Amino acid sequence: MCYMVLLSTDSPEDLSLNNDSLVSFTREMPGLPEESLLLHQHRWFVGSAHGCSCGFRHLHTSAIDLGFGEPVEWYEEEPEDIEATVKFCSVVRRLVGSGASVDCIDAWAHGGANVELEDTVHVLLSEVDDSQFRFFESHHFVFEAKTNAARIPH
Repeated sequence: MCYMVLLSTDSPEDLSLNNDSLVSFTREMPGLPEESLLLHQHRWFVGSAHGCSCGFRHLHTSAIDLGFGEPVEWYEEEPEDIEATVKFCSVVRRLVGSGASVDCIDAWAHGGANVELEDTVHVLLSEVDDSQFRFFESHHFVFEAKTNAARIPH
C-alpha cells in the first residue's frame, strides 16, 4: 500500500514533458476508484522517484490540522521529497496561471472499493508557496489562482 496522486486538468498539454528523476506524469492511471472523483478530462498519475507517489510531502489524516507549511526540523522530511513536491507545484502553478483548471486527489492505494474522501481543499496559489504545499491523505485538492470570494476581516 502506498500513496497515489491523481491529477486532472482541462489542459491538453503533455505533462510528461515535465518528467525528471523526482517527478513523473503518466496518462496510465493506477486503476483506483478515486479516479472517478477527478473533475477534468485530461487525467494523469503523478509518480515520484519511488514509482508510486510516496516521494512527495504528505500528511496522514491524523495530522491534517498541521495544514500547509514550510519544512521544519522537528518534522523529518527527505530533501528529495521536498524538491519533488515543489516541482509538482510549479507545474500546477504554471497550468493554473495559463487559465487551466487543475485538481488532484491524494489517495491511499488500499485495494478497496471505497471512494469517499475526507474533504476538498481549495488551494489558493496566491497564498500557498510551492515550498509550503503538502498533500493530505484522502483529500481532494482544487487549485485556484486567487479567491473569488470576498474576504471578511478578522
